[in-house]
Amino acid sequence: MNSKQQTTPEPESPTDGDGQQAPGLIIVSGLSGSGKSTALQALEDQGYFCIDNLPVKLITPLLQQQRDLPQEYPRLAIGLDARSKRTFELASTLDELQQRGQDLRLLFLTASDTALLQRYNATRRDHPLADASGLQAAISRERDLLAMISEYASDIIDTSLLNVHELRQKIAELTSVSTRTPRLLLQSFAYTLGLPPDLDIVFDARCLPNPHWQPGLRQFTGKDQAVREFLQQAPLARQFIDDISQLLLNWLPHYSHSTRSQIAIGFGCTGGRHRSVFATEALAERLRASYRGVSVRHRDIKD
Repeated sequence: MNSKQQTTPEPESPTDGDGQQAPGLIIVSGLSGSGKSTALQALEDQGYFCIDNLPVKLITPLLQQQRDLPQEYPRLAIGLDARSKRTFELASTLDELQQRGQDLRLLFLTASDTALLQRYNATRRDHPLADASGLQAAISRERDLLAMISEYASDIIDTSLLNVHELRQKIAELTSVSTRTPRLLLQSFAYTLGLPPDLDIVFDARCLPNPHWQPGLRQFTGKDQAVREFLQQAPLARQFIDDISQLLLNWLPHYSHSTRSQIAIGFGCTGGRHRSVFATEALAERLRASYRGVSVRHRDIKD
């Protein structure tokens, strides 16, 4: 049975973060060196439970586990290649799944011999089918072994001219999750203790009035009402929040097209207790009106 025949999705098929229907099972196969690991990583970032190089005989038991625990395994992605050399078993399993109406999509990755040879020469890794006959022969054998599986593919992706980021974007587009917005992590920190190493965007709040020097405010933090009121009354602080809020609301949608799973935004001040904490909380409150996945971390104060 050709995999391009339409199957009827199960009524309980999960959806992505924006309500679009997402495949319950994606199988990623293709030539070694064509980018299967990158594809699985992209799917993992989109909420798939990913397993690489699963033996074919374990696919059916795994799907039974998914049916028994749908909330724990709403979406699965399985990486399969020619290492088992038993592709006829995979073809038979795919036929069986399609006959049962399994919500299934198979992505098949390929690349030119030139591209694969260049990649293996660059990484100096062994091809899984390599032997004394050499790399070119191993690539040819793998093409022959996987020819049957490629006929089941919902999509065939030639990665010869794609870099890692372009492949991730392609995977997101094909699996209907490219419109998912990334999670936002807003973090305050003290410049005196160094910048957090994982920030994507940093704003310096040391230009704002410092509550540290105000009588009765030093012992509080930017989470306390007294400090909040002090900064909210400062025109410079209000402009700071307004301008950064508008900047982020204008530009964060563009990050969605890069298939990033999270964007970390930092706000720093001298001690990491007042101005940066205030700015982090204020921006998180505004962004939550447009984004669901907003979290806050204050690195240098204790909750």
